[in-house]
Amino acid sequence: MTKVRKVKRKKKFRVNVNRKRLRNKLQKLPTIECKPLKKEWEITKSTRSNLNEMGLAYDPNEVLPIPNVKRELLEEAKQKVLESDTQSESEEGDIDIQRIPTKIHVAQALEADAKAPRERMFRLPNGQVQFITYLLDKYGEDYKAMARDKKNYYQLTWRQIRAKIKIFKGIPEQYNEYLRKKSST
Repeated sequence: MTKVRKVKRKKKFRVNVNRKRLRNKLQKLPTIECKPLKKEWEITKSTRSNLNEMGLAYDPNEVLPIPNVKRELLEEAKQKVLESDTQSESEEGDIDIQRIPTKIHVAQALEADAKAPRERMFRLPNGQVQFITYLLDKYGEDYKAMARDKKNYYQLTWRQIRAKIKIFKGIPEQYNEYLRKKSST
């Protein structure tokens, strides 16, 4: 019975809602977090024209469409028909002039930021680190004995434990701290 009530509730006219304010709220532009974009953004222009001026794509599907053989064959056929028509008539100088983006430096700044080397911030949780260090202290490199340990609550196989230890050794911050503590004792 609740379904009918929900359907009726959706169809009720809401008197207390200001539709003009609601429309304006929906059309409001989102806040821009990216500093280069925010600096060059013009409020008076649409999102699409702002991004085009900056050399960015509004819709990636328009810039890099998914290849479609049928569409390509149709376009080739249309071009052949147009070429035969234009050859019979006089040729006109129709050149598609693509506008060069005026604010191309924004796209270049974003590209440089994306290519900049990043510091790896990956760390294992403290619980996993404690479990792995306990196993390393007790068993060394005997992974099959680690799999049979009583503290292996999640019943990890010896290969899963080996993979976790390999990841742990690949994080220098945590592994060096473990080695320092082990050497001091």
